[in-house]
Amino acid sequence: MEPKWLDWAKQLQSIAQAGLTYSKDVYDLERFELIRSISIKMLAEQTNMKETMIKDLFANETGYATPKVDIRAVVFKDNKILMVKEKTDNNWALPGGWADIGLTPSEVAVKEVEEESGFKVKAGKLLAVLDKKCHPHPPSPYHVYKMFIQCEITGGEAKTGIETSEIGFFAENELPSLSIARNTDTQIEMAFKYLHNPSEPTYYD
Repeated sequence: MEPKWLDWAKQLQSIAQAGLTYSKDVYDLERFELIRSISIKMLAEQTNMKETMIKDLFANETGYATPKVDIRAVVFKDNKILMVKEKTDNNWALPGGWADIGLTPSEVAVKEVEEESGFKVKAGKLLAVLDKKCHPHPPSPYHVYKMFIQCEITGGEAKTGIETSEIGFFAENELPSLSIARNTDTQIEMAFKYLHNPSEPTYYD
């Protein structure tokens, strides 16, 4: 789904990051710095962002490059799905965010639901593990795996958080404007498929 230039830029960044971590030869280190610089210039050329900003965002990590993990909670009530309105783009998303060091995926899902919607939940089935590049999200500088975990409400009440401005439950045919960077129409459709068919096996790309 993602453009080839972005895939190439991320591959160059990954090669450069590994080389800068493990190489000992000064000339090789110079070459890997050049590769990293090229990847930054590619992204800047295509996005009109400043190179300094991209370097902070896109080339700020060390060690062996691995995908980031985004965890989304799927919560149903009366056959409607819980969504939160994101302050950053005023569109709607499943509660969730980046995985936290020290927390299991289910713990992250539970934490994100409470922080973003006010509801206390219990994590249940892992519905899907998706590679962001295989789905119609906007271009991202990171290679991202997305985990969808179904959760059940156990308490709490609707309450906005630092990153959210509204909370709502939506029927399958009445979805709001989605925050496509976080979740797509087809991913919400997938969530409802598991509501209607709980025995469906976990999906993965």
